[in-house]
Amino acid sequence: MAATCEICGKGPSFGNNVSHANNKTRRRWNPNLQPVKAVLNGRVKKVRVCSRCIRSGAVTKAA
Repeated sequence: MAATCEICGKGPSFGNNVSHANNKTRRRWNPNLQPVKAVLNGRVKKVRVCSRCIRSGAVTKAA
């Protein structure tokens, strides 16, 4: 999947753009994904991870 965190699985959430005339069109909020070299199963792998997983320490960055 394109806009999905590889650690927690967080994906886009959906809602509406609402104009001044109260017209509604669909939109999406994508998670803040960052490419990170992480250690997974003892191997260094490049993954796309959301910023919350990076901040919380769910990902161990490779040196």
